[in-house]
This record gives sequence, C-alpha cells and structure tokens, in this order.
Amino acid sequence: MDNSGLKDEKLACTEALRQHLQTAKRLRRQANAAPATARQRLFLREWQAGRLAHTYADLLASERFGQAAQFFLSDLYGPKDFSSRDEEVERILPLLISLLPFSALQTLSLAIEVDALSELLDAAMVVELERAGSIEHIDEAAYAAAYRCVGRRPERERQIMLIRNTGKALEKLSRKTLLNTLLKLMRGPTHLAGLGDLQAFLENGFAAFRHMGDASEFLDCIESRERRLFTNLFSGAAQPFA
Repeated sequence: MDNSGLKDEKLACTEALRQHLQTAKRLRRQANAAPATARQRLFLREWQAGRLAHTYADLLASERFGQAAQFFLSDLYGPKDFSSRDEEVERILPLLISLLPFSALQTLSLAIEVDALSELLDAAMVVELERAGSIEHIDEAAYAAAYRCVGRRPERERQIMLIRNTGKALEKLSRKTLLNTLLKLMRGPTHLAGLGDLQAFLENGFAAFRHMGDASEFLDCIESRERRLFTNLFSGAAQPFA
C-alpha cells in the first residue's frame, strides 16, 4: 500500500475511534446518571465477570494462554470501567495519531468499539433485569430470560466478531519489536502526564500476545464458546451455560 492509501486508512480509523469514544462516553454518562442505575450496572457486570471467569477457567490456568485470557477478561471484555482509558485517548488523540502506527490505532479503535457496544448491551440488560425484579439477585435463568427479551442479535454477533478482530489486531501488534521499545520509552512520560491507563492497556496487551505467540487457537476457543452461549441463550436451552 502506498503512503496515500495508508494515510487514508489512518484517517478513517481515527474518525471511527473518535466516534466510538463519543458513544462510550454518552452511554456511561447515562448509566451513571443516578446512583441506583450505577449500582444496577455494577451488579450486572460483577455477575458477568464471574461467568467469564468460569467459562475460561482453563485458559486462565494455562501457562501459554493465561496472560492473554486475563487481559481479555480484565482489560477488554470484563467488568472494568474504561472511562479513564477512553478519556486519556480522547485527550491526546492528535498526539497518538502522529506517534502510533496504524496497527496500534486500529487496536485502540476496536477495543473502544467493544467498550461502547458492551455499554449499550449492558444498559439494555439492566433495564430488563430491573423490570423482572432480578437485578440484585441475578442467576443463570434470570440472565437468560433478560438476554432473550433484549434481543439485539446483530449487536451480539458483532460483539463476538469484534472480540476476535481485536485479538487479531493485538497479535499483529505484538510482532512489532520497535513498538515494544516505544512503549518502554513512553512509560515515564505517560504516567507523569496522567496517561497510566492507556499505557497499561497497550503494554498489557502487547506483553500478553507476545508471550502467547500464535493466537489462532486462543481466539478460536473464545469465539466458539461465545457463539455456543449466544445460540443456547437465544434458543432457550435448558442449561445454556453448561
């Protein structure tokens, strides 16, 4: 690809990143508008964190995959509030555009799109669980019922696709030795500038995927399990989480 083509791709990626940041910010603002709503969102996210830890217990215990699994469950697809990271990205976006390679910007854009989409789906789940009177006592049956009532199949499928695409982007990023050097050089200045969450996200993802090597087996496992759960939940399977 020539320089003009790469520049166009970088501009498109930057615009997508900016839009995902705005969406995530708006949805978080709505979720935290009232203490009761914020507490309900926390109940849901804590339950989902437990589900993920159970579903991927084998990957978390693996010497090869454990670091990447922990990154996925804490820094990408888990209950963590990513407000600080996203605010940091938004605050220094012009600098990131000039400093980071396209692959790193693409990884950030995908991760923040996952964040925004998760916020959207979680908000819909909170409404349905609250309507059913089970938000403070979520169990598998209550979660499955709310999941079906919310629907949004295309968004759920996109969430799974985004998880895989983010993983593929991180794998590609982890092969860039010069980026590892750049991240180490950035460590001091970014922390002094109040950009610790962004630095941690990039470093943790880079280190996890570099340690793992080929990510195909890992990503295949996550996609297949999430798609099986997706199918079970929408079909009303008796034991969707089994």
